[in-house]
Amino acid sequence: MDTSLFTSMLEEKGITLSSQQLEQFESYFRLLVEWNEKMNLTAITDKPEVYLKHFYDSISASFFYDFSQPKTICDVGAGAGFPSIPLKICFPHLHVSIVDSLQKRITFLNELSKELGLDNVMFYHDRAETFGQKQEVRESYDLVMARAVARLSVLSELCLPLVKVNGTFLAMKAASVKEELEDSQNAIKTLGGEVKNVHHFLLPLENSERNIVVIDKKKTTPRKYPRKPGTPNRTPIK
Repeated sequence: MDTSLFTSMLEEKGITLSSQQLEQFESYFRLLVEWNEKMNLTAITDKPEVYLKHFYDSISASFFYDFSQPKTICDVGAGAGFPSIPLKICFPHLHVSIVDSLQKRITFLNELSKELGLDNVMFYHDRAETFGQKQEVRESYDLVMARAVARLSVLSELCLPLVKVNGTFLAMKAASVKEELEDSQNAIKTLGGEVKNVHHFLLPLENSERNIVVIDKKKTTPRKYPRKPGTPNRTPIK
């Protein structure tokens, strides 16, 4: 996906990028490749693939969820900033918090944010399990997102405690989610969530499968969740 196709395909979805926003994506690509030589940020460094599999793929969340209103967003396990930084470039009014357990990635994200001139972006070096128990952030976000971090039963425990009641948890998954949805039904309910929608689509050009699971937060998450670091992964809620 070259930049002109990237631009035109987003326009088809109602997203028109200014020259400044296009420059931000160019800078993002350049910094991603530069820093990737020093640390493992991504296996994808070919420009057309970065634009398709990282930038466009991240922005695809906005095809199914309205980012036009002012919103507080928490991106759990964002790695090199996906999906929240491409979304922030497209929707500058967003207030974004990113949580990642690796300090090296947080260092990269801080540099990236400065270089792109982003405001209202916060970075937290923390485990999601610990972060979700902090009073100042617990159940405070309009939207919590995660992209290909863990199975949905585990992901729900990491993300739903951060979502405010009547807010939304959005899980971006590449592979088929039918089995994951079945396995995670009790976990989602226990944590105060309810599946609202599952959107299936194909990534353009390569036609690989994508799924976006939209979960509404209906009630307060019990205090014991998330459990201690590593526990959700070892023993997911059944």
